[in-house]
Amino acid sequence: MKAFLFRGRFVFIPLAVAAFLSLISFVVMQLWNCLLPGILHVSAITFWQAMGIFILCKILFGFGKGGPRFGGGRAPWMRQRMREHFEKMTPEERERFKEKFAGRCGGPFGRGRFDNDWMDYKEGTEEK
Repeated sequence: MKAFLFRGRFVFIPLAVAAFLSLISFVVMQLWNCLLPGILHVSAITFWQAMGIFILCKILFGFGKGGPRFGGGRAPWMRQRMREHFEKMTPEERERFKEKFAGRCGGPFGRGRFDNDWMDYKEGTEEK
């Protein structure tokens, strides 16, 4: 039974990928043909053109995890670098850093304000 399922994956997975790509291409074609000719006065596209647009967008914008999330959209090396930097701080520097950035994120964290003085949090603690 396992051998049958193992061999079946080599048939099922390519068929599932082709079906998914066809479905996405059909949705892209329908959205394009329903919205863009009326809004931007462009011509309607075919199924194959829609598939090409979808593949081109995936090549240009990536096959990522679905977009940026809370820390998930940044480069892993940058996250690691910030973690190392934060671990080297003293408790006073961490508190000053947290206070400095509390109002910089939009939404529930603050007003979304952002200045260029974000790097002086460490220098500000030494002046005291």
